Amino acid sequence: MTIRDLQPKLIWEIFDEITAVPRPSKHEEKIIEYLLDFAKRYNLEAERDQIGNVVIRKAATAGYEGVPTVILQSHMDMVCEKNSDTVHDFMTEPIRTKIEDGWVKAEGTTLGADCGIGMAAALAVLVDPTVEHGAIEALFTVDEETGLTGAFNLGEGMLTGKYLINLDSEDEGEIFIGCAGGVDTLGYFAYQTEKLPAGYEYYRIGVSGLKGGHSGDDIDKGLGNANKILAHFLYDAERFGIRLGMFDGGNLRNAIPREAYAVVAVPEHTALIFETSLANYVSAVKALYAATEPNLKITLAQAAEQPVIDEDTQSSLLAAIVGLPNGVLAMSQTMKGLVETSTNTASVKFVDGKIVVTTSQRSSVEIAKKNAMHSVEAVLALSGATVEHSDGYPGWTPNPNSSLLAWSIDSYKSLFGAEPKVRAIHAGLECGLFLEKYPHLEMVSFGPTLRGVHSPDERLEIATVDKFWRLLLDVLKRVK
Repeated sequence: MTIRDLQPKLIWEIFDEITAVPRPSKHEEKIIEYLLDFAKRYNLEAERDQIGNVVIRKAATAGYEGVPTVILQSHMDMVCEKNSDTVHDFMTEPIRTKIEDGWVKAEGTTLGADCGIGMAAALAVLVDPTVEHGAIEALFTVDEETGLTGAFNLGEGMLTGKYLINLDSEDEGEIFIGCAGGVDTLGYFAYQTEKLPAGYEYYRIGVSGLKGGHSGDDIDKGLGNANKILAHFLYDAERFGIRLGMFDGGNLRNAIPREAYAVVAVPEHTALIFETSLANYVSAVKALYAATEPNLKITLAQAAEQPVIDEDTQSSLLAAIVGLPNGVLAMSQTMKGLVETSTNTASVKFVDGKIVVTTSQRSSVEIAKKNAMHSVEAVLALSGATVEHSDGYPGWTPNPNSSLLAWSIDSYKSLFGAEPKVRAIHAGLECGLFLEKYPHLEMVSFGPTLRGVHSPDERLEIATVDKFWRLLLDVLKRVK
């Protein structure tokens, strides 16, 4: 059985097509071509703006000619993460999908259901002759995952609709009406290298097996951060005279880092106590994360001799990584269970003669987001780093009085006999940027259930796709 055999058949067939098209963030050329070809295949009007966003339009079905236009919005790029033992080229190879215990997963990589399943639903609405709806504008944006570039630069006149349904949510049974804003803060450390004299042992220390996940949705789940776990040990191990040759951890600003490694030189006379200290640290960390990270591994292996960075930069870098705030900073005082403010120590990379520490702050309260950004900036600056911030993006302020929300709630209750949860999300959605450009919009966001998003554990619950599809179709009818 493949995903093309699943129901609703049309949405799964289109999703299967999408998984075959490479679409890393900032490299959406092939998926843009797919979308434009899709429109041509079904004689639909399509438009592409300068940045690469695509809108496909379809006229109203019979009896819905006077209904306000509805925008179905999703993003076309995907997070490209793979396990260290998986060989996969995201630029050229399709995602290899599998069905397991009621879920669709990928083999060793992210699945791309974020937001591929939303794309598939929008495209299915456009071509299913049985669907009743007013005029549809299906908007597919570029580069949502690494900077919201498409939403920031949406072309003038691309949208005319009154209502927007964002298809980028990950919890069936929940309707989202707000999201956090965010900003990235980066620290750049200059360094010198030197070759050590004889008398040192060289080791590679690796942290792996962590779940990772979305730095918004999963930040409150008590998951381990590979960069922090590794840096805490190295910071303490400086008492053994270690010298740092390399630190590499994490990849994406919006993913909790699953893996990190460092290469260190240890004086021969302290090597044994260094190894013993690491063994004790491993036991303690495994106990600390026993409930949330059962597969955590910390490994030690001999490494080849290599140059090390200067001692001042080493001390400053390790102190900064250890000192950076990380995780949940505050919970909402107005919406129970909602993370208000957080920060993620996302990656540490040696790039073009600099060491780059990338962090990401989120908050549903603008001043709290700014305060978190300043806290991160202060730690990096005090450690001697040069600091810069991204432009950031706004949150989406909830509108509980929206007609679209009322229709969505009524649809869910009518279809499934249960009350949906109405809430805001700590992750970033593009809705806040759309609202800046089109302040008249009424918006909701809903989708099927995804878990492990932004990690190779990403999975899509099959049973919830049918409910997502039925809800979408019923809301489109209720707009009449």
